[in-house]
Amino acid sequence: MAASAAARAVAWGVRGVLGARRVRAATPALPPPGPPGPRRPLSGPAAGPDTAAVLRERLRQHQVAGDSPGPQDEDPARGSLRRLALRLGGLLAATGGVAVLYIFGSNAVDEHGDKIPDEFDSDPAGIRHLRRTFKYFKDYRQMIIEPTSPKLLPDPLREPYYQPPYTLVIELTGVLLHPEWSLVTGWRFKKRPGIEHLLQQLAPLYEIVVFTSETGMTAFPLIDSIDPHGFVSYRLFRDATRYMDGHHVKDISCLNRDPARVVVVDWRRDSFRLQPYNGLALPRWDGGSEDRALYDLAAFLKTIALSGVEDVRTVLENYSLEDDPLAAFQRRRTRLEEEEQQRLAELAQGKKPTGAFLGSLTGRFWPRSKQQ
Repeated sequence: MAASAAARAVAWGVRGVLGARRVRAATPALPPPGPPGPRRPLSGPAAGPDTAAVLRERLRQHQVAGDSPGPQDEDPARGSLRRLALRLGGLLAATGGVAVLYIFGSNAVDEHGDKIPDEFDSDPAGIRHLRRTFKYFKDYRQMIIEPTSPKLLPDPLREPYYQPPYTLVIELTGVLLHPEWSLVTGWRFKKRPGIEHLLQQLAPLYEIVVFTSETGMTAFPLIDSIDPHGFVSYRLFRDATRYMDGHHVKDISCLNRDPARVVVVDWRRDSFRLQPYNGLALPRWDGGSEDRALYDLAAFLKTIALSGVEDVRTVLENYSLEDDPLAAFQRRRTRLEEEEQQRLAELAQGKKPTGAFLGSLTGRFWPRSKQQ
């Protein structure tokens, strides 16, 4: 027993020696240790700059791969649906383009269904359709920009019919009505105080035309509600305006009336920008029930008509720079009444009136130099 135990001990010792030799043979020789120096952190040059650069590059690649997955990460079913949708969209666009060219690029037809020749018949088939389509949309755009007709009103009445000597063009919303909105009633329009008085007083002297930038569908029933007696002679809507720089402009030259006898009343100066001295710009009505502007407007326009002004532009030019022309007119009328009272008082005392009171009624409301 003792001999066998000794033999096993010798065998384990031999195996340990052989294993140690194999380890030394596989391990590369290290340089001899130098003199001890100061310790450096592992992240410094001793750790190797190449290793840090490689780690940063791998981190960046992982981030890019996580943000934008490659085509292999895309769902094949979703990709096929996307391609199918693109093809269908392109097919519909092409079909729609061909249909537009065929519908708007064909010849117009008469009441018998026969084609009407035009200037594009001599062009090739595709070109003629393109040119006709372009002309159609150009004319449509021009129809929106330009008034519907060069003569928006019929010719003036002749004897034995009565034609008022002046024409009043007045805006609907902001001058005669005020739009209001609430959750309960929605949009409603409030009548300005004095509408009936204005229409009744001016109907014998002015041809009243309601010319609004609203559409006919909106404005027609509103005009019916404010004019039950039919004092308004004509009604013009948005399609009769000239569209310029984002504004609906009322071109007086298209009214078929003498511009010297036309007065435009609006709260937007841009509405009569083409004929600025034909317009009277009132402050926009805010819906107040104590407003008296229409009563003052009736007095102002009635004074012009009864004075027999030949050219209303010479009168309205005096009020073109006023923020509130009716207030300026009231100040002049008050001053005139005071002068008249003073003149009557001097006549009662037997004094000769001063020359300041000898002007005409028209000359006291606006300078005589503006009328010439």
